[in-house]
Amino acid sequence: MSRPARADFDLAALRANYAHAKAVHGGKVAATLKANAYGHGAVECARALAGQADAFAVAFAQEAMELREAGLTEPILVLEGAFGMDDVALAQRHGLWLVVHQEEQLRMLESLQDRGGGAGVHAWLKIDTGMHRAGVAPGQARALWQRLAACDKVAGITLMTHLASADEPGNPMTGRQLAVFADATQGLPGPRSIANSAGVLGWKGAHQDWARPGIMLYGADPRGMPSDVLQPVMRLASEVFVERWLAPGEALGYGGSFVADRPTRVGLVAMGYADGYPRVVPSGTPVAVDGRLTRIIGRVAMDMLTVDLTDLPGAGPGAQVELWGSQVSVNQVAAAAGTIAYELLCNVKRVRRVYLRS
Repeated sequence: MSRPARADFDLAALRANYAHAKAVHGGKVAATLKANAYGHGAVECARALAGQADAFAVAFAQEAMELREAGLTEPILVLEGAFGMDDVALAQRHGLWLVVHQEEQLRMLESLQDRGGGAGVHAWLKIDTGMHRAGVAPGQARALWQRLAACDKVAGITLMTHLASADEPGNPMTGRQLAVFADATQGLPGPRSIANSAGVLGWKGAHQDWARPGIMLYGADPRGMPSDVLQPVMRLASEVFVERWLAPGEALGYGGSFVADRPTRVGLVAMGYADGYPRVVPSGTPVAVDGRLTRIIGRVAMDMLTVDLTDLPGAGPGAQVELWGSQVSVNQVAAAAGTIAYELLCNVKRVRRVYLRS
């Protein structure tokens, strides 16, 4: 019998979440599949969305090539752009769209003119509207757009920016960014792209020609809110494989951080931080056992964690455990760990992966 730790992926939920993003946004939607589709499997997710998604988005050219080599033919946007001329050549050869967020990347495209042959590259000119991470200054946008337009190896130009605080509904930063973007691009032709997941869900002013949602496709609201529309795609699960009793006053696990205040029935679960479940969650973090909510007790170890079975009669060895999924929101676990759902989903590893296609 194999170790029961597993991650189930509901590809119908992925398709439903994409359809919701498109309906809310109203324009075209590039499904963001970077970081192995936030831990969900980029190729499997792309195949599930093929024929539905308007385009895909990844972080760098090698991620794009993984999709091309798997037979995906949809447009693919490379969000970090080119790191060198080899990336530009890949983009030209394989029809990749490149973000241009610094002048050096523009010079790479201009130098491609001298190489002759090949199709043009669609460029997405990224403007820094306040995040101050990547993007050209608003005052430079017009001049760089003109250079792209004059470059005979540029097949088209999309104007874009990235929102820094759209997951905070009351933060005025997003309104300021939208205003800066509108001013910097005024009069420039071509499609626009602003909205990430939080922009799709919470900022109608960010709904332009293209959206680039990521985390919402996988069923988590980036604002940390519960959602009655988004469906979790990943279910991280395992089983209880040993049970034991603690007497009042007995401590459990590394450091003895949990001390029983009553007779406590403990279930040992095949799941640990080496599988991607966060080590730092405290006792009391929710978990579901055979469909009933209970709590983690004691410290999460490398390969195992312990749950409270005291109030769950009948749950013992073989009981099914959901660490996150439809009953336990990944946002709840992330909040308990002091992090965000993105990190938890990306960190899942070492578990058996099962794709549900119905």
